[in-house]
Amino acid sequence: MKKIAVFASGNGSNFQSIVDYIKEGKLKAHLALLVCDKPGAKVIERAKNAQIPSFVFNPKSYESKEHFEKDILQQLIEYEIDLIVLAGYMRLIGPTLLQPYQGKIMNIHPSLLPSFPGKNAIEQALEAGVKITGVTIHYVDEGMDTGPIIAQRAVEISEVDNAETLAQKIHQVEHTFYPEIIQQWINENK
Repeated sequence: MKKIAVFASGNGSNFQSIVDYIKEGKLKAHLALLVCDKPGAKVIERAKNAQIPSFVFNPKSYESKEHFEKDILQQLIEYEIDLIVLAGYMRLIGPTLLQPYQGKIMNIHPSLLPSFPGKNAIEQALEAGVKITGVTIHYVDEGMDTGPIIAQRAVEISEVDNAETLAQKIHQVEHTFYPEIIQQWINENK
């Protein structure tokens, strides 16, 4: 069974949906590790409740990104991680992790990339006045949301949507879409 690590920085709703899909048998993977760069983030509590080990670190207590990524890499090796799943991890991944995990790091982004990369994608879509946005799952490279696209799903923006209602619609799609695409990756990489 493939072992996955989820990297998250916040609430962890996508982390939770992955946990739930595994429990229900809809995602045949072993969620072996949570990596979190924000001590005190809600996702840490979710991992504890699911009895999933966590590696929590404060980037400010390291000399550089390379230093904390070396510590992360040690954890990934120790837990024999096959796939890294970014779920609200708010950092660019550096070469220390990109090289050994080339084609094995995926991210979910709340827009139809290449439109609205980076932070505040939902607000960017609303400000642009587009009628359709969505969710993109892509492989991670050294850029910000620039890696090869794996899959996308559209989400309509209605006249009455605001940042909160649109975020809810997007999260609803993400929570089913991400586990499906992770399972697809597992099927293709047996």
